[in-house]
Amino acid sequence: MKESGKDVWVLWFSLPLAALVIFVSVTGLGTPGFYAGETVNWQAQAVGQDFIDLFIAVPALLVSAVFAYNKKKAAILVWGGVIAYLLYTFLIYCFAVHFNRLFIFYCLTLGLSFYSLCWFLFSRLSRPSPVVHFSAVPHRIIGIYFIVFAALFYFLWMAEIIPAIISGDVPKSVKETGLITNAVHVIDLSVFLPGLFITGVLLLKRKIAGYMMAPVFLSFFVLMNITIGSLVLIMIQRGIEKSYGVAVVMGFLTIVSAGLLVWYVKRIKVSKN
Repeated sequence: MKESGKDVWVLWFSLPLAALVIFVSVTGLGTPGFYAGETVNWQAQAVGQDFIDLFIAVPALLVSAVFAYNKKKAAILVWGGVIAYLLYTFLIYCFAVHFNRLFIFYCLTLGLSFYSLCWFLFSRLSRPSPVVHFSAVPHRIIGIYFIVFAALFYFLWMAEIIPAIISGDVPKSVKETGLITNAVHVIDLSVFLPGLFITGVLLLKRKIAGYMMAPVFLSFFVLMNITIGSLVLIMIQRGIEKSYGVAVVMGFLTIVSAGLLVWYVKRIKVSKN
């Protein structure tokens, strides 16, 4: 649906999605003891995630949506990354937070994020002659970055999972959160990291799908790295964690991902409709 050359569907998806995320976050932050059913570790992360969703994810969603609606250069690709971040986040809310009064709203937010991403993928990747041209973007550097990033996180997660399997125990992260499994492990190992690796390979092969998905993953990285770093700082402040190492690494990766995203977007050329 377009009016006056504008992507109206971006707003149709973004406005109710932003309203849902605001409602969920405000309820979680403003209700005393809302996450009382979680372990101390998971309570800290849940509250921190609500804060990040409200003050970082929602503004990122709305700003990217406005720019995408007004057909600004490559803004729709950044918007796709924000949507992917919300989809990832609310998968965790739905499957890794004990049942509470927001469960239906978690499901609604997850569903709307999923269908927003479906619309994005269909509308971007199904075009035989995209309006966006990528001949000048740094595809090799970013492709290698994605492949290395995927391999690194596979190694990190397997270093936690495999020893636990061998010893007949469960990973430390599962014990600390009091969950059945680690939802981050599930999403990363089965969906996110394979998708990242494939995108890196497609970039190196100069395929249009790789070009289209690169800024999506970079936008996702920026938000996720900020989230992980912030959650570590919150847990340090609450005495749950002691080391700043992960926060420092996430801060570095945020800067790298943001720099690559800006570099990428500036080199994209857009034809007029």
